[in-house]
Amino acid sequence: MADDVYKPVLHNHEKFLSKAMKTKAFATAYTELEEEQALARELLTARKRAGLTQEQVAAAMGTTKSAVSRLEASNGHAPSLRTLRSYARAVGCAVEIRFVAKSGR
Repeated sequence: MADDVYKPVLHNHEKFLSKAMKTKAFATAYTELEEEQALARELLTARKRAGLTQEQVAAAMGTTKSAVSRLEASNGHAPSLRTLRSYARAVGCAVEIRFVAKSGR
């Protein structure tokens, strides 16, 4: 054990994603989760912009850090509108929902 040396593995996400998207099953699954991933990015961006930690957001929402962590993860779980409003208030934002027409319709 004394000879064990930490050697971080470099990860290039863009390269990984480019290669993985060539697999039809991965590309389909990734595309189906696109909206959930966008929501997770929005939540994380809003919290970072507010300069808050997950612990601070959790306290403002009256919940736990792990609940905020799950909310910010794109795991396919759709949070309720009530939860999104609570999160938004905690980070000094408002929730805005829009329906955008797809091209060709």
